[in-house]
Amino acid sequence: MKYFSLILLQLAFISTTVSAQTNEKALETNKSFTGAKATQKNYHVIYQLDNNDPKIIEKAFRNINNALADPRLAGKVEIELITFAGGTETVVKGSKYEEDLKALVQKGVIVAQCNNSLREKKLTPDQIYDFMAIVPSANGELIIRQAEGWAVIKP
Repeated sequence: MKYFSLILLQLAFISTTVSAQTNEKALETNKSFTGAKATQKNYHVIYQLDNNDPKIIEKAFRNINNALADPRLAGKVEIELITFAGGTETVVKGSKYEEDLKALVQKGVIVAQCNNSLREKKLTPDQIYDFMAIVPSANGELIIRQAEGWAVIKP
């Protein structure tokens, strides 16, 4: 019985040692990860902005700018920002986001507004920034883009 207990104790020790070594290796492997490799020729992403919370709006702009600045995606990414519902307030003339939106357009981002949301909010196209694209519906835009293989991100 003593002998059997001693064997069990040794097996537990060996198992703990192997487990600790495996855990250390997993930690080192994780530490050495530098991100996914951008092996495709092109990438496409549509960001949906349906919220008028300034923190969410600024997060969307920050996310888009971060994607544009990612060296793995340089020259390989097409980005669209679709605004609708509460996000419509972002593109109404006089909002504090005009320069942010213009900067995105100047970087090649398609910035589009949902026409359904304009109608629901009783806004006309001349009440939003004149550089904005207008699409029939944001949901339709998201459905089409996703079917085309675009990543859909909601900040």
